[in-house]
Amino acid sequence: MHLVTQARRSLSEDISYRQRRYLLMMGIRALCFAIALILYTNHFGWLAAIPAMGAIFIPYFAVVFANGGREPDNTRGFMEYQPNVPATRDPAAGPEANGGNGPRPSQPRSSDNLSASRLACSAPSQDRDVIGS
Repeated sequence: MHLVTQARRSLSEDISYRQRRYLLMMGIRALCFAIALILYTNHFGWLAAIPAMGAIFIPYFAVVFANGGREPDNTRGFMEYQPNVPATRDPAAGPEANGGNGPRPSQPRSSDNLSASRLACSAPSQDRDVIGS
C-alpha cells in the first residue's frame, strides 16, 4: 500500500494490529499445548517437551509485543549516527580558528609553580602607626 504522507497509522489501526498479532500468538500457544498433550498421552515423553516449552514461553512474548506501544515507522529507514560534540581546538591555527578565544595555552612550565618561599607570608610589622597618640 502506498501512502501519500509519512503520517503514522491511526491509533485504532495500531491497536487492532496489535490485537490481531496477540490473538495469533495465543492461537499458536493453544496449538502447542494441544500437540504437547497429544504427544504426552501417546507416550512420546521428551518429544512432548518441545511444544510444551512453546506453550509456556509464547504468552510472555505475546504480552510484551501487545503492550509494546505503537509500531515504529519504517518509512524513514536508518538514520546515520552523528555525535553532537564540540569542535576541538587546533593549537597550530590562529586565534580565529579557535572561536575567537585566542591560541590554545601552552603546557605549564616548571617556573609557573609557586615555591614555598614565595608563598610564605611575612610577619606583621611591630611598629604600627597609632592614630591619635
